[in-house]
Amino acid sequence: MFQDEARFGRINQARRCWAPQGLRPEVAVQIVREYTYLFGATSPHDGVLDTLVLPEVNAEAMSLFLAEVAQRHSQDYILMVLDGAGWHRARELVTPSNMRLVFLPPYSPELNPMEHVWEEIREKWFPNLVFNSLEGVEDRLVQAVLHLESHRQIVASITGFDWVVNISLTAT
Repeated sequence: MFQDEARFGRINQARRCWAPQGLRPEVAVQIVREYTYLFGATSPHDGVLDTLVLPEVNAEAMSLFLAEVAQRHSQDYILMVLDGAGWHRARELVTPSNMRLVFLPPYSPELNPMEHVWEEIREKWFPNLVFNSLEGVEDRLVQAVLHLESHRQIVASITGFDWVVNISLTAT
């Protein structure tokens, strides 16, 4: 599985959108510095996606997320590939017994398929939206991840890098 976190908040960016010819669409923009964080892990081979919305990123939140993934896949041994964020390497981090952490090279987000999941959520679920509260952002995030978690084929198609899906999953 590949793991990453993304920050979502009340700051939005105007994006292109369709409008009838001759009309110029108006899009509201807001700059409110309130954020929530989405932790996610995916298996590009089969499109399994596990997510958790948490208020911050630190070793405690990461430990909570890893425990949740380990519990959801209690019959599996998970090789979790992740970046080198400070909370991923913190001494306080608790790694479940059915999981091993493997770190990507520094400064290489393009190697992490989870980046494409964040892109999908931002592009399809958050374009040109303004939220009255952080709870509105969280509600929209939950809608997005529940949809993706129940549509594995979408997740597999956007995360299935050739070099990942061609790795043999059988032990030798």
